[in-house]
Amino acid sequence: MSRVLATYNIQGASTYLFRVKPKIKGGGRKLVRGKSDVDALIKGTDHEHLDLLPADFSYRHMDLALDATKRPTRRLAKVLAPLAGEYEFVFLDCPPSVSLVSESVFEAADVLLVPLIPATLSSRTFEQLRRHVAAQTPHGPRLLAFFSMVDGRKRLHGDVMEQMTADHIDVLRTAIPMAADVERMGLRRTVVAEFAPRSRAALAYEGLWAEVRERLAV
Repeated sequence: MSRVLATYNIQGASTYLFRVKPKIKGGGRKLVRGKSDVDALIKGTDHEHLDLLPADFSYRHMDLALDATKRPTRRLAKVLAPLAGEYEFVFLDCPPSVSLVSESVFEAADVLLVPLIPATLSSRTFEQLRRHVAAQTPHGPRLLAFFSMVDGRKRLHGDVMEQMTADHIDVLRTAIPMAADVERMGLRRTVVAEFAPRSRAALAYEGLWAEVRERLAV
């Protein structure tokens, strides 16, 4: 089985969820300046083949830390470069806004996995992101979007999903339902597949990962 590294969240959500204590001396600023050994900062989790590069509250200043470096949008890619031979997948969990941090993620990533709430503005927002990524990084990451927080009782959700799936080849078929089990992950501090493995949410996440891997193989 491949090794996976989860890294960077401005609020440290993954760090909290996987019960990892950051203890990152110098925080994000020292990391992006190349003064920390990224490999030494990685922690194991309770899940086999899944490691984590913890975040702490200092990561809220990541934009400022990047801005103080040369070629700031290329810093994350440089930081992660030594890990290329150790992990098959590295996930960068970035904030849902266009900033210097997200621009750095665009430069470092091969694929952007974009969650969409099936609402009227989702199509417009996704189009804006597609144009922005194409304009900023012509040879940049591939976009794959999926629907999340889907309420099957709402006709609008179904209509938006049907239209966007028809219009965009880069919108995945698998959708994550609005479910209490998803919210319970924060309470249980573990993945939904561990405490509710046969739930709709767990099966949906499993299907989403299978579809993502299938798309990446093409």
